[in-house]
Amino acid sequence: MSGTSTTHVSTGTLEVPDGRLYYEVRGQGPLLALVAAPMDAAAFAPLADLLATEHTVLTTDPRGIHRSVLHDPHQDSTPELRADDVSRLITHLDAGPAAVLGSSGGAVTVLALAQAHPEQVHTVVAHEPPLLGLLEDRSERLAREDDMIATYLAGDRLGAGRKFLANADIHLPEEMVLAMYGGELTPQAVADEHFQYVHMIRGTTRFRPDVAALRGAPVRVVVGLGETSTGQVCDPTSRALATALGTAPTMFPGGHIGFVEDPAAFAARLREVLAAT
Repeated sequence: MSGTSTTHVSTGTLEVPDGRLYYEVRGQGPLLALVAAPMDAAAFAPLADLLATEHTVLTTDPRGIHRSVLHDPHQDSTPELRADDVSRLITHLDAGPAAVLGSSGGAVTVLALAQAHPEQVHTVVAHEPPLLGLLEDRSERLAREDDMIATYLAGDRLGAGRKFLANADIHLPEEMVLAMYGGELTPQAVADEHFQYVHMIRGTTRFRPDVAALRGAPVRVVVGLGETSTGQVCDPTSRALATALGTAPTMFPGGHIGFVEDPAAFAARLREVLAAT
């Protein structure tokens, strides 16, 4: 269980061809999957508890992160592979088609899910997908991303963190930057961070959605955007995707991780979005 919540949480693992997925299930009702990357299931726990009053809520650790273990830890995590994982979990629970919320890298995952497995989902909310390839300055940003990864691989974790924030157009006080990237990590956090930098970031930010497939699929695709994300890179990426899909962004409270900042407000807005036709 998360925090002081009394929500019952069932945990399980699902064997997939190249590893084992960890997942959690809460509540009863229509299936709602909450998907992140690189965040694990714990990040969604407060939101999942709130939504479990009217939904069966599925959360999971993305492949290669924390409790979702790959047979080959050097295998890349692509949006397509993560989408297949979510599809297998929906099939395993036998509760689809599902509504799906994806955040950040998870938003890219759920776009790939809608493309490859449209029969598994009826509504996809892609909240702030970091699709750098949709931006006019993509070449510069992708080069800066490569430099960030090289900095990390050279052993400069703090320098890589600074470059990550700069490329995301996120400006934080120095003490917050030092707290995020300058302290000691647990062995699991070290492994997860390494996997993110080396095996997850490039495939996620370089993913190019099949706009024609998304527009033609029998799936409602909503592009979510945080109300306080103005000026950050996921503002223009989200707007570019929405424009390509012929829609406008749907605003959510908070910023890039509004579901962590204020789960109750985010849950209320998500309920409104899912109820809309």
